[in-house]
Amino acid sequence: MNDWPEAWSDDNRGGRYGRGSGSAQPESARVMRQVRRGQPAPPGQAPYGQVPQQQRYADGGYDDYDSGYNTGQVYGGGRGGGDGYGPERPAPDWRRRIKWTAITLVTVLVVTTVATYFWADSKLNRDVDLSKVIERPEKGEGTNYLIVGSDSREGLSDEDKKRLRTGSSEGKRTDSMMILHTGDNGPTLISLPRDSNVEIPTFKGSESGKVYQGTGRQVKLNAAYAEDGPELLVRTVEFNTGLHIDHYVEIGFAGFANIVDAAGGVEIDIPQDIKDTKSGADFKKGKQTLNGEEALAFVRTRYALAGSDLDRTKNQQKFLSALANQVATPSTVLNPFRLYPTMGAGLDSLIVDKDMGLFDLADMFWSMKGVSGGEGTSMNMPLAGSAGGNLLWDKDKVKQLVQQLNNDEKVTVKGD
Repeated sequence: MNDWPEAWSDDNRGGRYGRGSGSAQPESARVMRQVRRGQPAPPGQAPYGQVPQQQRYADGGYDDYDSGYNTGQVYGGGRGGGDGYGPERPAPDWRRRIKWTAITLVTVLVVTTVATYFWADSKLNRDVDLSKVIERPEKGEGTNYLIVGSDSREGLSDEDKKRLRTGSSEGKRTDSMMILHTGDNGPTLISLPRDSNVEIPTFKGSESGKVYQGTGRQVKLNAAYAEDGPELLVRTVEFNTGLHIDHYVEIGFAGFANIVDAAGGVEIDIPQDIKDTKSGADFKKGKQTLNGEEALAFVRTRYALAGSDLDRTKNQQKFLSALANQVATPSTVLNPFRLYPTMGAGLDSLIVDKDMGLFDLADMFWSMKGVSGGEGTSMNMPLAGSAGGNLLWDKDKVKQLVQQLNNDEKVTVKGD
């Protein structure tokens, strides 16, 4: 029985067609019954029974395209080449990428800097009002900071007091006082011994606002702070020196130790063996790194030193300069995990005047670093002896020193 369409038989298919053909040639597409075999193709068209060649768009016109049916080719010539379907991928615009990367980095830096500034500024404790200080001397050239270390136990637990050997005295007193002058001729750091003999002048009470007339009363310098706080201390220093104080900075025991620990300790060269049961100091001579507890013991030591309070002020100057130098190292400034804790510990612990800004604080900080770097001078207030346990200032030398500071001249006066 013939299964093929009408007028067709197996014989019509020839040797190349049919089921199970032994021909090595593949079967061509079967022609439609209504098309007569052998009919020539119209001009421009493929012969019947063959796949017409396709065209593709390239360079604004069509060109010949090999379908790949007869050769077994795979569609698409690979990425980035001219034999694929899509246009060639353009080379990366590195100049544009670098530009936008730089803009992004600068934007992040600016935002971080501004946010850090406002964060740090908000943490300053501006509790001292220098407008309450009366009869002030005229301001000279440069800037003068009164830096005070108090024996305040605020924020210390009973365990902390025992560990740091601070005792449990109520209130607070000045444990150290320094004047830092900054100007065009390098910084000058001057320690004011706590036992310095001074006169308490007429002053206005910081809380009451009442004016207390001076009676010529002679006391130790640290008594001024104990009597009416920072404002009276500034008034007393200005009255007895003739030097205008621009800014006031104070730090207590706990804050000092916290700053040192946050900075990762401070390296310092201790000139002699020190053992003091009162402060807890127990050091061997030589270079070493002190943590907060050890640093506090070092700067408080006086009884184990030959020069007592005078030697202690020298150690305090040396350590504060070393601390400033330590904080200014790249390992602290470029490490946010150390920089922010150090800033936080310092700003939380400082008490400053109402006009003190972050730029003033930075000026003070870098100037103290300059003292340790040999760019400035450190000294004690010039002395002329003692009377009744009080240290007497050399009035002539003090007058010359203040004149040089007011004129922002290089300091030539020598202190003790």
